[in-house]
Amino acid sequence: MPEFLRPYVLTFIPIFVAVDALGNIPLFVSLTHSLNKKQKQRVIRESLLTATVIAVSFMFLGKAILRVLNISVADFQIAGGILLLVISTNLLLAGKGRDSVLSKGSSEAGVFPLGTPLVTGPAVLTMILMVVDNFGWMPSLISLLLNMLIVWFTFRYADLFTALIGEAGMRAFSKIIYIFLAAIAVMMMRKGITGFLL
Repeated sequence: MPEFLRPYVLTFIPIFVAVDALGNIPLFVSLTHSLNKKQKQRVIRESLLTATVIAVSFMFLGKAILRVLNISVADFQIAGGILLLVISTNLLLAGKGRDSVLSKGSSEAGVFPLGTPLVTGPAVLTMILMVVDNFGWMPSLISLLLNMLIVWFTFRYADLFTALIGEAGMRAFSKIIYIFLAAIAVMMMRKGITGFLL
């Protein structure tokens, strides 16, 4: 791999795992099944705008917020790692963690729950802080925007994905993603603890 691509790949993958675009497809379909095409397109726009604004805002303001609250990066890594581990374990074992936010199909679902917490939730915000700290703003921002483009694509063609892969296939893929998310959570806790000890 060319050295200049390394930070982009190493920021893209953790954000991709945290966003879990394919895992959100069944939830998107459930929330929008009663909507017409125009309403679905509006929901997609609103969800992507909400998710992107929240994620980018946290990318640039996250550390300042932590400083105001007198929280160190190591504190956030440990807390975020524990939270990610709980979330990934719940999703992996129960498979119903995200279903609790579902409601009947609604044209107002773009902001909540799709935009947040499904696309940009605690896992994504924690991951953003980690990749910015390790690789800087530019690779992190580009990787985030590429992931949002993937989310748009999966939502736009959600019905096609469901027909091709099937709900069982998408759930199986999500299980694999949750295992990686748990591993990243352990890595974050390890880095946070190391930060305290050094």
